[in-house]
Amino acid sequence: MYNVKRVMALVLAVLALGTSARNTQAGMVGFPLPLRGVIEKIRFSEPTLAPMAYTMFCMRYADECKPKARARMVFRGGATRLTRQRIADLIEVNASVNRSIAPQRNERGLAGEEWLINPARGDCNDYAVSKRHELLARGWPMRDLLLSEVVTSSGEHHLVLVVRARGGDIVLDNLNAQIRSWSQARYRWVRMQTPANPDHWAAVARAGA
Repeated sequence: MYNVKRVMALVLAVLALGTSARNTQAGMVGFPLPLRGVIEKIRFSEPTLAPMAYTMFCMRYADECKPKARARMVFRGGATRLTRQRIADLIEVNASVNRSIAPQRNERGLAGEEWLINPARGDCNDYAVSKRHELLARGWPMRDLLLSEVVTSSGEHHLVLVVRARGGDIVLDNLNAQIRSWSQARYRWVRMQTPANPDHWAAVARAGA
């Protein structure tokens, strides 16, 4: 009976990940299908400097950047398995943060860039770090919650949260309500935190590299 229940749970989890029009959860529209292989994972090239704003963020929120000593072992694990609860976490956090922060452009450029957790008003950076913060509070491993700098089609630099899951890397983004595979997010990928250490960033390899 245990094996039957386990198989049923796995089947239900896979079905919950599908993008079928029959899916009754509106938040699941656009959710990537699982098990597409390594093509769905972002590949890194050479190490690079972290954004200066990230360094300032870590000075303000030290706990968001340095895992506790007893938690450092989590960096030796792999990508997170997307259970029903994990899927619910992603949907709820993505929607609630997008809803709770009123959009406000940073008109001062790099000089005025701050990454703040759960401000009343903010830009893409605040959405991304707030989603990461909320998922960390729900017990998600830090190694699988990776901030990434991208460039939009209009040439604007933008910050998103990449979630490293076993079925592939997925994106939580304030510019799109849907949770998408990273390959569905039509951005030019610049640099991203590495799973081994949140303070280490790497350039993102071009597709096919």
